[in-house]
Order: sequence, then structure tokens, then C-alpha cells
Amino acid sequence: MSSILTNSSAMVALQTMKSISMNLAQTTSQISTGKRVATAKDNAAVWAISKVMESDVQGFQGISDSLSLGSSTIAVAGQASATVTDLLTQMKGKIVAAQESNVDRTKIQADIVTLKNQISSVVGAAQFNGLNLVNNSNSVDILSSLDRSGGSVTASSITVTGQDLSIGAYAAKAALTGSDGASTGADTAGFTLDASTGTGKIVIDNSTPLVAGDSISIAIGGKSASYTVTADDAAATAPADIVAVGLKKAIESLGISGLSVDYSSSNAGELDFTNGGSNDLTVAAQFKNAGAGGLGALSSIDVSTGPGATAALGNIETMLQTAINASAAFGSVQSQVDTQKTFVGNLIDSMKTGIGSLVDANMEEASARLQALQVQQQLSTQALSIANQQPQSLLSLFR
Repeated sequence: MSSILTNSSAMVALQTMKSISMNLAQTTSQISTGKRVATAKDNAAVWAISKVMESDVQGFQGISDSLSLGSSTIAVAGQASATVTDLLTQMKGKIVAAQESNVDRTKIQADIVTLKNQISSVVGAAQFNGLNLVNNSNSVDILSSLDRSGGSVTASSITVTGQDLSIGAYAAKAALTGSDGASTGADTAGFTLDASTGTGKIVIDNSTPLVAGDSISIAIGGKSASYTVTADDAAATAPADIVAVGLKKAIESLGISGLSVDYSSSNAGELDFTNGGSNDLTVAAQFKNAGAGGLGALSSIDVSTGPGATAALGNIETMLQTAINASAAFGSVQSQVDTQKTFVGNLIDSMKTGIGSLVDANMEEASARLQALQVQQQLSTQALSIANQQPQSLLSLFR
């Protein structure tokens, strides 16, 4: 049955044309935007996943910037600690030279003071963006990762512990008397315990009150012992006695053959040394204030006298090791930060690739589809035109 009111063929052709036009619009959109999933209506699930990943990419790009800043900060601190190590090594050479009795110790001491001032300048200048990691043990947390678990996101950090290479104020806390009976009156000094007959003593002085964090170290016969003042020690009635007893135990634990250490109950804070062995023993002590800084003992190094030169030799080893440990610590953490930075960079690239595989359009496929749809559109237009002409054939029935 033919009808002039209902043209089924035209309706079918029209629906086909609309479908082709929709597909053509979608393909054109993919080509113009480069995305197969540009909005949530294209594919809600894939679009949601891609948006979460895009937000993570932005977060990791911020982390990459944080790691770059942290790496630069650590590099500055590492360079400073390495420079301090070199300067202390130069200073050690001069202190070794001062061990000879026929050298001009006054001129050597002047060189040491110059090196000390240079170390202080290096430590003070070693800051990046206002942060100094070699002065007063500042520390910093470097944002290193975003951890997503169960829908929640937490941040991870790499902690960079500062190293104290500062030279602070130094107050005398002890006096040393050698086997010859001559008092040095120095904060750091040394003497030699002659084999079989050598005697000497350390007197811990509390005229400048001991405080928590003060430390006393002593080097004897190539071994070392130390004692750090606690808050209870400092608050005690006789803190010098408590510290002397603690230092005595630390020295005895070294097990040095022939050495005896006696605490003098009659003289506050005094330890008496006797060398009953067959070898001379060099004694060097260092008294470090809590606020003196990691290289605070530099303030008291004085090689202008024989005992001072002896003590300085022991003390410079301790400070040199402090600087070496600082360089090693910075080198280790910078390696960790740089490794994490490389990982984050690769992770960002991988996430971008993953996002692309989800939402990016296949341009070759889209190009081929576009040409096919354009041909289909032309054919559907022709088909609609033919369908619209069919009712005209009914006119011949009425002629």
C-alpha cells in the first residue's frame, strides 16, 4: 500500500542520515580534540579514571619540583662540608708540623686561625633558599611521593638531617696538669705519661656551670673515651664529681695496658693518671660546650705551646671525622633524592602514556572513518532524496 501521508522509506533514510551525522560529528570531534574520550558522556568510567590519573600527574610534577629544590639544597650543603673537610685537612697538616719543638708555632697558629675563619665563612654562606643544613643541625623534609591506597592519598617525604659544622662560643670547663707538674690552664690540652713513671691529672672545673649537652672526650694511647653531661648531672650538688666518675668508667673500659685512673675524693672533679706500662702514653682532652657547635673545639685550638699542639692533634682528628661524616651523610641522602627524582620523572611519563591510551584518539583510524562516513553521508542524502520522490509516482494513477 502506498500512502501520501506516511513515507516509510523517507523516515528510514532520515534515521540513517541522523545516525551517520552523529557518527560523523563524533569522529570530527575526535580529530579536532585528539581525544576519543573528551567528556564524561563519551565514556563515564574511562573519563573518571583519566581525571584521577591527571590529578596524580599534577601532584607528581609538584613533587618533582620539590625534589629538584631539595637536591640543590643538599648539593650546597655537601659542597660546604667537602670544603670544610679540605680546610680541616690543611689545618691538620699545620698541627702536625707544630709537634716539632724547633718550629715557629706562633706563625703556624696564625695560619690555623686563618683557616678557622675561612671554615666559619664557608659554613655561614652554605645556604640555599634561606636554608642552611650545615649550621646548627637544621633538618628538612623533602616531599618525595604520593601514596594512593583504598581511595585515600598520603604524602611521603625524605628527611634530610642537618649536620652541625658551626663554630660557636666556647667556655673553659677544665684544666690539665702534665707529668712535669706545670699547669696548662687550657680548655683543650695534652701531656705525656712517661712509661713506668708518668703521672698526670685532669681537673673538671664547674666555675662555669656545666649544662646538659656538654661533652668531655679524652684520647689516650690511640684510643678515645667520652662522657656527655645529662640534665640530672647538671642539676646535682657536685656535677664535676659525677662527670669525673663517668669519664673514669669510660676510660677504664678502653682496657689500656698499664694505665690506672683514680678519682680524687679530696679534690672535686679530679682524675689522677698513672702509667705503669712500658710505653709512653699521650693524653689529649677536649671539653665541648653544648652550644659550641659541631666544630666548636676549633675556638680553643692553640698550637703556640707544646701541650696545646699535642691536644690539638687529637682534637683535629675528631673534628675532621665530623666533617667527613657530614659529607658522607649528604652524599648518601642526595643519591636517594636524585634516584627518587628520576623515578618520579619516569612515573610521570608512564602515567601520561597510560592516560593517552585511555582517552587519546587513534588518528589513523579516525581519518579512515571520516572518509567512510562522508561517503555514507552523501549516499544517505541521495537515498533520502529518492525516498522523498516516491509519492510523486502516485500522480500517474490520477491522470
